[in-house]
Amino acid sequence: MLSIEQAYAGVLEPALIEEIIKNARIKTFREGDLIIDTDQYISAMPLLLAGAIKVVREDEARGELLLYYLEQGQTCTMSIACCLGNKKSEIRARAEKDTTVAMIPNEQVNDWMGKYPSWRNFIISSYASRMNEMLQAVDNLAFSNMEERILNYLKAKVNLTNDRILTLTHQDIASDLNTSRVVVSRILKKLENEDKIVLLRNEIRVLI
Repeated sequence: MLSIEQAYAGVLEPALIEEIIKNARIKTFREGDLIIDTDQYISAMPLLLAGAIKVVREDEARGELLLYYLEQGQTCTMSIACCLGNKKSEIRARAEKDTTVAMIPNEQVNDWMGKYPSWRNFIISSYASRMNEMLQAVDNLAFSNMEERILNYLKAKVNLTNDRILTLTHQDIASDLNTSRVVVSRILKKLENEDKIVLLRNEIRVLI
């Protein structure tokens, strides 16, 4: 795990990093742990020091849709909006693997916007990055067929884990892409026949 200084050096000014160290609460989560829930008031914004976080939009009747992943050195745009506006969360965030975050209290999130230019730039940049990722998710949903969506999903997982062998089930993919396991299994078999992946027991080796 990187320290706060290591994770944000060159991004945030030294005086701000000192304030983060003073005010932040360091929290750890195991893989699968719930970090932010839907309809929850958020009292602090997470800065990711280690691990990865999966952010999804949930509908009780239609299941979940993957919005984006967060990696080391990033923060959750949706939590920023809730912190600044004192609103309930509209997303659910879970630890994709063992994860450590520095939780920044709401009052500091607001105060630092006017006090530190690097913090304001970091927040704006985070908004832009997460917005692009959400637009990609919308484009995949609206304009890509399911085979393209699954391939994009697998490639994103490879980039996130830095490993071409992914430990996940067909149901995991179906849940993230809000489709059926039967459809996922059929497409994965087709991709294997095309030598794009290799299907193993609860694992997928990505070849492209």
